[in-house]
Amino acid sequence: MKKLLLGISALIIAISMQNFSFASDISFIYINGSNNNNEKMKNWFENGVKKLHPAMVDQFESNEQVRQLMLSREKLNIIDEPQIFFWGDMSKVDLDFVNKQLDLSKDFSPTVAFQVRRLITQYMHDAIWVQKTHHMLPIVKNLNDMVKDEYQKGRYTVLYGYSAGTFITYEYLVNTLPYINLEELFDNLKVEEDFKKFVKENPRKNTCISALADANIGVVSSGGKLVFNNDESSLKKNYLEIDSSTEKVCSPVGAVKGVVNFASPLVLFYSDLADPDYEQTYYNKLMLKYMMENGLFWLTVNFREDPLAFPSSRNLTYQEMEKIINLTFTDPKGFIYDNSGVWSWRPFFLAHTSYWAARKKFSKAVVKSFVEGYRYQYDTLYREKLLEK
Repeated sequence: MKKLLLGISALIIAISMQNFSFASDISFIYINGSNNNNEKMKNWFENGVKKLHPAMVDQFESNEQVRQLMLSREKLNIIDEPQIFFWGDMSKVDLDFVNKQLDLSKDFSPTVAFQVRRLITQYMHDAIWVQKTHHMLPIVKNLNDMVKDEYQKGRYTVLYGYSAGTFITYEYLVNTLPYINLEELFDNLKVEEDFKKFVKENPRKNTCISALADANIGVVSSGGKLVFNNDESSLKKNYLEIDSSTEKVCSPVGAVKGVVNFASPLVLFYSDLADPDYEQTYYNKLMLKYMMENGLFWLTVNFREDPLAFPSSRNLTYQEMEKIINLTFTDPKGFIYDNSGVWSWRPFFLAHTSYWAARKKFSKAVVKSFVEGYRYQYDTLYREKLLEK
């Protein structure tokens, strides 16, 4: 009897530790953008999300095609309560410094010049601040903690990035998705043959960029290059222990279902990704391959009147993507789709902040983009009809 009880206890513990494997719900995590760095703007963002989320849930759950593609097929339920990831207050010290310097110019600047300078500070500071690696990485870690916590509760997540929050959704995916095969990585890098042989003889799980840094193997520099630990003995030792770092800092496989970026200026601030000589482009290709093979979606939905919103790319089939990145997808299931032509029917100077007020239009556009994105990718007849319009 004692052995039986111990066996049952062990089984219960094992199941509780693995409960994330039986996720049955989806949480939508909303990430704020720039100019949300005081209590007033924090309340504006949170109240906007609380108004938007019920409309978003309703549109997702009432759409028959979405139910077939994501909800009913996997027996998933969208959580009624929105999850809010707020990072705006992290830039306060730096912004206060800039404002003090701005005040110095008030005495000698023409009024119009000063007001323009103040507007630029107000709207652009956080977007520039968050791009710096030493600011971004702690934010990515905090977001991953939230994603992992939701996964432990049995919930998948969809990340909603608003405005400069799109930088965080991108950095989250590129830093924490476990798309790096270590043997392939070192085969493509200039490292000693002895170390390549060592890696081949000691295979480890696929990992992420954050784990390379956590294990003290290497970090991606501001120039997009992977810089390695030069001490070969410690590099080998750290390599052998990297699985623990993978478990600790990478996004759990399957935890994130997809990303919805809106009011997105991502292309404006990350245009260097188009440079083929930029080394991080290599990791973006691996990330894209991972997303397509693991069924992740990436939507960009912008109001056409929004002057700060940029299309992410033209829409491509996965065959076109394969040719561009020179990689082959195995059994692709994911999709990337841009819909930057949504009418908000707001004047241009209000459009960037109108996604909450125009929540019904926006929610419908997101769901429509989800369905169109999947069908554009995997339904040839539908794609041909769409392109004829």
